Order: sequence, then structure tokens, then C-alpha cells
Amino acid sequence: MRFDSSFFTKWGLWSACLGMMFLSGCKSGKAISGGEIDSRLSSKRIIENHYANELDFKTLSGRVKIDYANGKEEQGVTVSLRMEKDSVIWISAPLGMVKAHITPQKVSFYNKLQNEYFDGDFAYLSNLLGTELDFTKVQNLLLGSAVLDLRDEKYNATINGDHYELKPKKARELFKILFQLEPRNFKILSQEISQPEENRQLTAKYTYQDISGKIIPSEINIVALESDGNTKIDLSFKSLELNKSLNFPYKIPKGFDEIILK
Repeated sequence: MRFDSSFFTKWGLWSACLGMMFLSGCKSGKAISGGEIDSRLSSKRIIENHYANELDFKTLSGRVKIDYANGKEEQGVTVSLRMEKDSVIWISAPLGMVKAHITPQKVSFYNKLQNEYFDGDFAYLSNLLGTELDFTKVQNLLLGSAVLDLRDEKYNATINGDHYELKPKKARELFKILFQLEPRNFKILSQEISQPEENRQLTAKYTYQDISGKIIPSEINIVALESDGNTKIDLSFKSLELNKSLNFPYKIPKGFDEIILK
């Protein structure tokens, strides 16, 4: 594929961020399914179980296949990735034509084919998804953890088929929130945040695998709906390794033009 700047300056950059952040474990795993619903569980207990099963690791590396479609164009690319949890995400497209370096403080990338770079904060990604983002929220989204801290407010819990659903007891003025959790490990099956007045909705759906006793997403499907169109991002993973010693080489080449995102 041709690595055009729009792919990495818009949803391609976002999907690359996504691809980097929820990997863990060894090179293969088995799919997770099953688990019985317990109708006696309170919302408080479901939330406690969710956080008791949070994924823990130090570093990870591997490759991620990113498929992106927005109704007008479709693109796919496999990138190399490295990550140190809570600290840095490093992405490199084939031959180093595009590289990205994401930290809690900023998002940065450059494109050698078009001699341009971006170096800024999470505001642009927040605007794209219609909700305020930071490094921690993105990381939670990708590890199968709730993007919002469920312990900050009270939720109503209901049973929907083979999973639990959590909705805030007190409706938010501008946002609607829904979380679905599977009963075996209390990981997120789906999380949805919407802004009805802005005609915006972000949904992330997950499937999981067991890798060396660690429960991690095996696939993530993201759909962002806006009044002017839809964007879909599918991620799949291979050649994953956990807790290796990694470095994150990154330097914006001299003479590149800065991308000003509006």
C-alpha cells in the first residue's frame, strides 16, 4: 500500500495507537469463551471483579495488522510495535517510512514519503472520537478495561443474554455510556460512549484469548459514527512477545514540514 499522510494523520494514526496498546503474552493462545451468569451479583461486585482481573505486564512487542475503512477508502497495513506500559508506544511501518512515538505527554509521528511530521497532544484524537482522551484512557480501551473508572460513580447492573450490562444510575447530561462484561473473567465485551446531540458514537467490541494464563484481547473492532460518516478499524495481532528488553528509537528528520491539524 502507499503510506499517504491522511492515513496516519487521521484515523490511521488513531488505529496505530490502538494497535499498540493491548498486546501481551507469548506467540499463541487459545480463545476464551463460556462462563456462567450469576444473577445474584451486584453492580459493585461485578466492578470489583473487573478490576481484580486487570492485565499486568512491563513491555511487549510484535506486529499488528490494521484494517481501516471510512466509506470512501479502505486501507490495510501491518506495523511493527513496541510498548512499555504506561510510558511509551513505538510504531514503525515497513522500511521505516512512517514512525510514531506516543507518550502520556504527546503524540508524534513522521512520514518519509511526504517529508512531513506531527508533534502535539491528544486533543486532535479527542476531537476525532468525540470524547476527551489521554494515554490512560486509550490504554484501558485496548486492554479490555473500562475506558472510564467504574469506581467513580454508581451503576445499575442487568443481565442481557450471556453477559452483564452496566449503565450509570445517574444519567450524564451530554454523554450516554454502556458497558458489557463477560462472566468468566469480567473483561469488557463492548463499551459504548455517545454524544446524541453531536451525533457521535464510539463503540469498541472485543474477543479474548488466554496466553500463558493472561486474558487479553485477541481482536478489537472499533466503529466511530458521526453525522458525516462512519469509520471502522479492525485490529489483529501476531508474533507477540512479553517483557523483553526494548528500546524506542525516534527522531524527527530535519527539513520535514510540520502538519498542522485542524
